[in-house]
Amino acid sequence: MQSANMLLRKIVRSSVLPFAAQHGMKKDLFPRSRTLSLSLCLKQDKSCEPSEKLDLDEWKKVMKSGLQEDVSEMVPEPKELSSLAAARETLEMWRLAGRVVPENISEEELKTFMECPSKSAKKKYLKYLRIKELHKKNDKRKTGEKRERRLEAQDQASKMGETKKNSFICMWSSTMDKAYNWRAAQSMIFGQPLVFDMSYEKEMSVREVTNTVRQIVLSESCNRRSVDPFHIHFCNFKDDSLYHREFIKQYREAWGKLLITVTDQCYTEIFPKDKLIYLTADSPKVMKTFDHNKIYIVGSMVDKSIKTGVSLAQAKRLGLETAALPLEKYLLWSTGAKNLTLDQMMRILLTLKDTADWKKALEFVPKRKYCGFVNKPVKELKKTLDLINTLKLGKGREEVQKQIAKSYPKKYKLK
Repeated sequence: MQSANMLLRKIVRSSVLPFAAQHGMKKDLFPRSRTLSLSLCLKQDKSCEPSEKLDLDEWKKVMKSGLQEDVSEMVPEPKELSSLAAARETLEMWRLAGRVVPENISEEELKTFMECPSKSAKKKYLKYLRIKELHKKNDKRKTGEKRERRLEAQDQASKMGETKKNSFICMWSSTMDKAYNWRAAQSMIFGQPLVFDMSYEKEMSVREVTNTVRQIVLSESCNRRSVDPFHIHFCNFKDDSLYHREFIKQYREAWGKLLITVTDQCYTEIFPKDKLIYLTADSPKVMKTFDHNKIYIVGSMVDKSIKTGVSLAQAKRLGLETAALPLEKYLLWSTGAKNLTLDQMMRILLTLKDTADWKKALEFVPKRKYCGFVNKPVKELKKTLDLINTLKLGKGREEVQKQIAKSYPKKYKLK
């Protein structure tokens, strides 16, 4: 009986299952309600054994399992997966052969590698990927080294900070602070006054006021460390103003200990008008020398939008004398406005007060704004530059010679 069942399975697999796989008949191939009567007549002493009934449910399970195995064997793998696997195997073989191959490659790069038209193109592409991978590794290594160096520098700075806390350095710093404070105290009695006009809060934004206060803090520290400091006055200073709040943020507890004069009065109420000079870049009058008997006023204003004429109008309204720094006289100006920061103005005035040398004083002007110092007057330089421009534009030679002869009659003569 077992041999008969095996024979029946072979017949069904060889005949029925391929036909069902081709036509897609899986579920309705055999009805569930039918039974199959199988009678096998074995020629054994010319007698036939009785037929035996088979349960089709179990038989169909066996047939379906065989069908699924045959169908899975017949359905091929996708071409993309097989080609990607083949490409990866090729890369492994090339890596083992010692060729330049990247260690890690993505599927997109692998597809690009497969689309290369020739073998040399594939090699070049793999070399490019390998070099790119090495660059990434070098960048990571460099960033790691920078991080390590930064951490080492921080450790060394912390160690140096600890060493600086010894008694000698602390004594030296406290002694210097006492010396600076003594000079500032002397300047409050005998020093030349310097006024900061604090009446421009409404002309600026909050950010501009913050920048103004930072520049004034730098100016005060520079003045305190100088040999002969000014006696600084904050005039038109209102309590609980934006200036006041920003100064408290910057100085904190030291705000009440500063050796300066802070008042809400105007400078015209404190000093005589004939001694006051308002320093503004918009003034038509140029400052020639530094006068130790005058009291200079600096407008406490930082305007990003460059509001011209604000400080000049303030000085004219009060009937004060104005002056501007002689930047065009000593500097060959290139770009930018002629407005300077408050700390730069402080350094220039301190240098003029100590040395009376404009060349040394104007070294604190940012070098990006001028080309250099000039020995000749700037008007003559402008004339020569205009003549050079006319030559470049291609004007007549005779006209240029006439202009040169007019400008320099001693050196050049008309023929």
